[in-house]
Amino acid sequence: MPTDTTTPPADRDTPPAGRAATASEGRAAGQTATTVERSADVLLLFAEPGAATLGVTEIAGQLGLSKPAVHRILAALRVRGLIELDEDTRRYSLGLSTMRLGLAYLDRLDIRTLAAPELPRLSRLTSETATLSIRTPRGRVYIDQITPDREVIMAVTLGIPYPLHAGASSKAFLAFLTDEEIDDELSAAPLDPLTDATLTDPGALRAEIAEIRRTGFARSTAERQPGSASVAAPVLDHHGRPVGVISVCGPHDRFRAEAGGHTAALLDTTRKLSHRLGHQPG
Repeated sequence: MPTDTTTPPADRDTPPAGRAATASEGRAAGQTATTVERSADVLLLFAEPGAATLGVTEIAGQLGLSKPAVHRILAALRVRGLIELDEDTRRYSLGLSTMRLGLAYLDRLDIRTLAAPELPRLSRLTSETATLSIRTPRGRVYIDQITPDREVIMAVTLGIPYPLHAGASSKAFLAFLTDEEIDDELSAAPLDPLTDATLTDPGALRAEIAEIRRTGFARSTAERQPGSASVAAPVLDHHGRPVGVISVCGPHDRFRAEAGGHTAALLDTTRKLSHRLGHQPG
């Protein structure tokens, strides 16, 4: 019985084992790489400020390409949904597939990793302790902190859950939840005091929530720990949801005189991290 000795065709882009690529194969590979690079350049052009829509002439001029080359690139990108064409204006914009890619990237971002280089910087700027908190099902926990190099400092305990009504970090989370979530948090259980200064009246908390939303940060004086003071602000994702809260805290007597500068440094940090997560103010 005869044996089938037919072998499958080789990949067109890969020379058979033991044979060097020919000059024509090398040119083809180079052309493919160039096409990919030009396609990436076209996509990135739409990410520039004021480039929500672009025409072929604009793209060609900005990238130094011929119009036929731009047409070919745009046609290929449209097939994959990366680019869309408005048939009336003949202008192009980013397609739904680019949004899927962007959201997939944002979903991979880890707030602790993102904040890791910012906490030491914030602590140096303020000469106080900088902390990072994340949500838990019924509260929040500290997951990182950087303390300053000075004799008297405030330090937090990592991994211990705290309720969302006590302290600046907790209130910064609470204020940026939805109204329904806030109602749930304030009515789910008694608002137990952690110190004599803890707010436990829902009406007073709602008034403070409105102020936190207006200013973008929360304050606390001895609400969670006697003798301490802090300011805290949320890191918001592309949905406007708080994925973490960063705070600056220190001894109340020392902290009080520097609170304004601490708040400015804190908000600069949280705005930067929120921007990296895709948050657009307003």
